[in-house]
Amino acid sequence: MLEGLEVSETKKSELERTIRIDSEFYSKENLKVVEILTKHKPFDITKLAKVSDGNHMSIKEFFSSDGVPYYRGGDIYNFFIEQTPNPLKIPKSVYNWKNIQRSHLKKGDVLVSIVGAIIGNLSLVTTNQEATCSCKLAILRPNKITSELLAIFLKCEFGQSQIQKFRRGTGQTGLILEDFDQILVPSFGIKFALKIEELVIDSFGKIEDSLMKYAQAETILLETVGLKDFKPTKEPTNIKSFKNSFLATGRLDAEYYQKKYEAYLNLIKLYQNGYEPLSVACNLKDKNHTLKETQKYKYIELSNIGNSGEVTGCSYASGAELPSRAKRLVNKNDVIISSIEGSLQSCAYINNEYDNTICSTGFYVINSKKINSETLLVLFKSELMQNILKQNCSGTILTAINKDEFLKIPIPIIEVEYQEQIAGLVQESFRLKAESERLLEVAKQAVEMAIEEGEEKAVKYLHNFEINKDEL
Repeated sequence: MLEGLEVSETKKSELERTIRIDSEFYSKENLKVVEILTKHKPFDITKLAKVSDGNHMSIKEFFSSDGVPYYRGGDIYNFFIEQTPNPLKIPKSVYNWKNIQRSHLKKGDVLVSIVGAIIGNLSLVTTNQEATCSCKLAILRPNKITSELLAIFLKCEFGQSQIQKFRRGTGQTGLILEDFDQILVPSFGIKFALKIEELVIDSFGKIEDSLMKYAQAETILLETVGLKDFKPTKEPTNIKSFKNSFLATGRLDAEYYQKKYEAYLNLIKLYQNGYEPLSVACNLKDKNHTLKETQKYKYIELSNIGNSGEVTGCSYASGAELPSRAKRLVNKNDVIISSIEGSLQSCAYINNEYDNTICSTGFYVINSKKINSETLLVLFKSELMQNILKQNCSGTILTAINKDEFLKIPIPIIEVEYQEQIAGLVQESFRLKAESERLLEVAKQAVEMAIEEGEEKAVKYLHNFEINKDEL
């Protein structure tokens, strides 16, 4: 009668402190994790780190684009918190409030998302930059284990399994701070801990170098189009005749006619190497791709776009399971650009890994024979094109830039020599980021190996990686 079902038996006297009786809590997988970790003389997290959470005060009215970073649950998807693009910020005066000082972050803190669908996402604080966070995040401040090792352990299979095990609730699930004292962390040797620390520090260095290379590419572009020292006017009014406004553009919204937008457009129109409308300079791929219901596809959406123009991941599902907006086919060297105001910075270069992938219709997909893809990427992520994209957005419920307006956007035709410099720097930036991610993956695999097969084998694995890493 029970054939095909999973059954675990647990005595009432053996129920854990929280007296959980939901069957998933005592699944064979969860019990196996505890069994394996128990062999390594584990400590609960509260014996290795101080556990607290972020700010509980309502401070929405103080959020701004300048000030001290204020991290929330949705910001925890990069391993290094400093790589979070455009976090909300609060004034220094609010940051210094007595009730918020308890949530001030310090170098070495491990942040764990504890509310909602992204429970278990974590980030490491790697600098002493002033920052704070909301109560949707747990703050783990290690004192008897290295921050790098704790973060990698919690990210590995054995850490994530325990975090998901202690989720509570039905509608919106969460992980309460009191349950952290039941999450077990095995004892690791000093030699192994130092090896993991070295990998994580090296990974952070690669990310910093990656961002520097991208910044260099951006600087070349800014200097080329005259944006480096450009300061658009902040004049709040602009008077237009009916003939030069609505009759010419069909727009009556005051935002569209801000003088700063005219200044950005004039930069392009005066560009020494000329310009063309996007419809001429680029190829727009806007045909819908028919999905086969049973075939599996990689699918890219807005949440998969990184801060430096890379695709950070994708979902993998059958055509029947994908949303109706999954209709665009992208190929290597395409550039995808978000059409949604508020997400216009979500632009990405399509590399070999995502060749023949499906993306959301929320993106425009372009390529060009006149401008290489790396330069297109940096151009559309620049202050110049971001402002022009924003100017052309329209709508009420969902503000976006429509196809006709997108095709009319003027594109500066960057000189070939500058395009080549930009392409080289962008590709080097991508390479360094990939190396950074590889180092974190190696660290995670080493931790899992140390738990399952012993530290001696894990140290040997790390030693072999160090010898052969340039060949991998």
